[in-house]
Amino acid sequence: MQANDITREGLRRLAETRPREGKVLSLFLNLDPREFATAPARSTEIRSMLDRASRQVRDDESLTHAEKTALRADLERLQSEIATAGLDLKGAHGVAVFASGPADLFEVLKLAEPVEHDPVIADTPFIAPLTAIGPPEHWCAILVNRRTARVLCGPGDQLEEVELVEDDVHRQHDQGGWSQANYQRSVDKEAFDHLKRSAEVAFAHLKGALPAGILVGAPQELVNDFEALLHPYLRERLAGRLDIDVEHSSAEDVRRAARAHIDEAIRAKQDAALARLAEEFGAGTGRAASGMEDVQFALEEQRVEILLVDARFDAEDAIEKALAQSAEVHVLRDRPELASHGHIAAVLRF
Repeated sequence: MQANDITREGLRRLAETRPREGKVLSLFLNLDPREFATAPARSTEIRSMLDRASRQVRDDESLTHAEKTALRADLERLQSEIATAGLDLKGAHGVAVFASGPADLFEVLKLAEPVEHDPVIADTPFIAPLTAIGPPEHWCAILVNRRTARVLCGPGDQLEEVELVEDDVHRQHDQGGWSQANYQRSVDKEAFDHLKRSAEVAFAHLKGALPAGILVGAPQELVNDFEALLHPYLRERLAGRLDIDVEHSSAEDVRRAARAHIDEAIRAKQDAALARLAEEFGAGTGRAASGMEDVQFALEEQRVEILLVDARFDAEDAIEKALAQSAEVHVLRDRPELASHGHIAAVLRF
């Protein structure tokens, strides 16, 4: 399971971090398992990252003595953290470290993708590699049969089980006669009550932070009934069905089954944002900006609702400003639609 510690709130907080004095050190570690599959290889890469950062602090003549002293302290803290507890690298294909003693900032984030970038010393955290990866959306899978329900939730495809519902529902039998009919009605009532309770448990867990999408795994004869019992807030987030064993599938089995649905939903959101951009330009409403100059002007006026950026385009300042004003940000890969806009465009609020 790939780890991704990036959140929209975290990106916004980092984008707004500007120490009154001192600098921010941003470090990036490539842990691509194809290159760094063993512990010794990862240790070598960590040492190399620290050495590069130490040389940069030493050789940067623009830094004051106080700034160099603070940055060396940041590196010593990171070395101490590694020596005493080590870095939690489980599931990470990359790591980002942001440190600034004067700003009381020390943050280590696991990334779902490897990052190749030299250390950066600047007035603010260098978050461009993080925005290119982007925060994973929160998703849930609800698996339910006649007696068991499981709720698995997490960012992206990092689904973990968070709720388990088990009810004592009698099994059907094949004896005939009046008693069998009565028994069958009892079993159907018990099964219905179980589905209803499972839907209520799911809503109780999710209502505080509704997920981007919900996937349901259930026997064919139950799935329509269960979806109908879900709260309307959950029904409107239904994004697909999983063909999976409800009781015996592992969390990893569920994650694999969910991956295609999540990828499809992400692509659909990007399609919708690009369609909205084309619609606003086509209608001539003035609620779209094209190219860096127009987008920056709109950001200064806090008019940006949706920012679209080509992943290969350097637009960190624009992304930081968009996040700071709670705009929706899409960093797009392999989407030629942005080329005619100078690789950056925006849909505006007004």
